[in-house]
Amino acid sequence: MTYHSKYKAKKAIVDGITFDSKKEAGRYQELKLLERAGAIKDLSLQPNFLLQDKFKYKGKTERKIEYIADFQYYVVKDKRWVIEDVKGYKTDVYKLKRKLFLKQYGEAYEFTEI
Repeated sequence: MTYHSKYKAKKAIVDGITFDSKKEAGRYQELKLLERAGAIKDLSLQPNFLLQDKFKYKGKTERKIEYIADFQYYVVKDKRWVIEDVKGYKTDVYKLKRKLFLKQYGEAYEFTEI
């Protein structure tokens, strides 16, 4: 089953999970195969990273800023964690959050765009 988004990506459902694009769903299937083969482990979807806490300014609460990636997994051979984002179109907000993520978490994770 497919649906359309504002960036013309067609949503896709795999294993009962709705993905934002066919490309992301295809990458999920590839990662599941790698996990079954033992090349990666601990695959998770939509890992969430805090970039900035909420705060008050002039009595008004400003919301926290979070970055939600598409995938997180551990590469067994290289003993490293990977954060992966499947992108068709890179919005300005995505570019900014990517930079904030790399500054804060770049030493702990390898960041990959597909």
